[in-house]
Amino acid sequence: MTVEALSLPVSGLTCAACARRAEKALQAVPGVGSAAVNLASERAEIRPSGELHLDEAVKALAEAGFGVPTERIDLDIAGMTCAACVGRVEGALKRVPGVVDARVSLAANTAAVDVAAGSDTGAAELAAAVADAGYSAALRTEAGAEDREARQRAAERRDLVELILALVLTVPLVAPMLGMAVGFHAHLPAKLEMALAFIVQVVLGRRFYVGAWKSLKSLTGTMDTLVAIGGTAAFGLSAWHVWTGQGVLYFEAGAAVVAFVLLGKWLEARARRGTSAAIRALMKLRPRTARVMRAGKPEEVPVAQVRRGDIVLIRPGERVPVDGIVASGESDLDESLLTGEPMPVHKAPGASVAGGAMNGDGVLQVRVEATGRDTFLARVIALVDGAQASKPPVQRMVDRVAAIFVPVVLAIALATLTGWLAAGAAADVAVINAVSVLVIACPCALGLATPVALMAGIGAAARKGILIRDAGALERSLHVDTVVFDKTGTLTEGKPRLRAIRSLDGDDAGLLRLVASAQQGSEHPLAAASLEAARARAIGLAPVASFARLAGRGFAAVVDGTEIRVGNRRLMEEIGIKVAVESDPPGTTRIWAARAAGTRQFDLLGTLSFGDAIRPEAIEAVAALGRRGIAVVLLSGDSQPAADAVAAALGIGRAVGEVLPEDKARILGELRGAGHVVAMVGDGVNDAPALAAADVGIAVGGGADVAVEAAGITLMRADPRLVAAALDASRDTTRILRENLFFAFVYNALGLPLAALGLLNPVFAGAAMALSSVSVVSNALRLARRGRRQA
Repeated sequence: MTVEALSLPVSGLTCAACARRAEKALQAVPGVGSAAVNLASERAEIRPSGELHLDEAVKALAEAGFGVPTERIDLDIAGMTCAACVGRVEGALKRVPGVVDARVSLAANTAAVDVAAGSDTGAAELAAAVADAGYSAALRTEAGAEDREARQRAAERRDLVELILALVLTVPLVAPMLGMAVGFHAHLPAKLEMALAFIVQVVLGRRFYVGAWKSLKSLTGTMDTLVAIGGTAAFGLSAWHVWTGQGVLYFEAGAAVVAFVLLGKWLEARARRGTSAAIRALMKLRPRTARVMRAGKPEEVPVAQVRRGDIVLIRPGERVPVDGIVASGESDLDESLLTGEPMPVHKAPGASVAGGAMNGDGVLQVRVEATGRDTFLARVIALVDGAQASKPPVQRMVDRVAAIFVPVVLAIALATLTGWLAAGAAADVAVINAVSVLVIACPCALGLATPVALMAGIGAAARKGILIRDAGALERSLHVDTVVFDKTGTLTEGKPRLRAIRSLDGDDAGLLRLVASAQQGSEHPLAAASLEAARARAIGLAPVASFARLAGRGFAAVVDGTEIRVGNRRLMEEIGIKVAVESDPPGTTRIWAARAAGTRQFDLLGTLSFGDAIRPEAIEAVAALGRRGIAVVLLSGDSQPAADAVAAALGIGRAVGEVLPEDKARILGELRGAGHVVAMVGDGVNDAPALAAADVGIAVGGGADVAVEAAGITLMRADPRLVAAALDASRDTTRILRENLFFAFVYNALGLPLAALGLLNPVFAGAAMALSSVSVVSNALRLARRGRRQA
């Protein structure tokens, strides 16, 4: 990208020294002439000195500890046929000023473009760049999903008609060649063969010539280039022989190549629809309309017109159109396509519902909390779509090969032609062998190997309630040997209940009143349990003068004029109170309460024990990881004896208790430093740093949004068995991806020499080329079929 100046937003600038560090990082990037970072505006003004790759500038800032806020623009791309096309489109997009990164998927015919926030670059500029590269692009929107589906089906029908015509016209050309193998000699008149071949190659195969012309104008090469040159050479040689009245005719070669490639493309398109079935299934969950209560009566309106706070009526058998809270009514909802949960979930007033769920027999009135892009379903679709468009590290090597693939094949074809001529072979033999080289080479298989595996694997995982955010998480999951669970909310229910209370003065109600009153504004699970217990006992709450959370230990508060400290053993030791070490039942958390008795002196008031039930699936989840040779570590803020008791009940070998939020990332760092590849499973806000620090972060659905954002994998329901399933899905997808790449490389490595040596007829070479792409897609479809069986 060459521009006079570029303004780039920079996040993470907190001081003048930060700005200088960012400037130094940018100035070290090749192509940057000068860089000035403004701390007040949080922007970097860059003047390039030559060709500047913005992604390198972003990488340099990231290594220096800064970020570049970006906005994502999704495009539909038309006209791509192979891996070389992907490289051309990506290159064109990355050269647009303001573009930080671009990821193009041949399997989905889409581009995900990250643009610097505040940049003037929009969809129009990106589409213009794609058009200049010889392709077409349009902004990808949710509203256009049905139109895209209709266009794809219309294109498939058109391609099928052209394919049938091509096969019908090619059979009379190929049949005599096959008949010669059994001693039957008969040929059509030469001019009739030429006419049939012309219709197949030039009329039905016009797309290849159009694509080749566009490639020529941009001085690049694609699969269209190979097919057009190969087919034209065979047709031209045969036409010359018809004109001179002597020589062998090869019209069937060019026609068969076009027919077989059309067949392969049609089969490939049909198969690719199977790999993207997960996205289409999710999109079909979104109702177009909703019944909004207006003046006490339901009024049917488009979903786009529904606003937060509206009351929506949902009748039996209807899908929930929005996210919201049940205001009235009770019913069982089928959320299987959203979360993978096979059993209906009962909903009553106060319960949350997600758009796309199927209502059962009851009638619900739901208060709208989110619509459009903010709904759970829309976020899931965006997450799966983004993951399918991402690229694993191995794809970088594939991209480098694809960039030089067509020029190398053209060079091999030219060497084949000149070599056979130099060896004394007839001109037509040399030409036909060169044609075989051109048509057997298959950049399509290279271009499809990775994206179809990702689409199938990530889609299959989504059906089971596992959302994989990017391809990098897939590859890292392959080597995980240790899984670390944050106990609460993952292996336990995350909804503790008060099990016992013991006041030293015998006033248990008074102790509960103090503890519950202090936590009236807290969202901590133990706070909810204390307040629930107070309500159940009809204990009135006292006013709170002050409240302060003590991270990882408890809290300090002033309730009704009384200063108290409530928390774990560590907090009691800090305020000078020694408490006895007692073993608690598995899943039990004990806290102590103390009252100020003077300056820096406290008296113990008593203890409260809360039970957080172990999830019934937890034992099976831990056992499943053990069978895979994966070690399990338990982290808990509870006392060490309580953590050990839970670990023993679940069969976990190591438990670390009394863990502060900031300790989690440190413990993960120690494990990684010891050579382990670590996955962290958590659901809370305080788990986010650890999730980000792990090799693979796994967030449990229903947890905090910040935890989900920090994780590479999200479990859409709180079932710890999905952890093993997620690792299996990653390994299966990575295995299929590597198989596809191996097949694509080996196919070309074997096919090109055989063709160059004259051991392959162009007809068979064309068939092999078409089938190679179909084979890669079919291999990926095994993941999609397996996902449907297991969902």
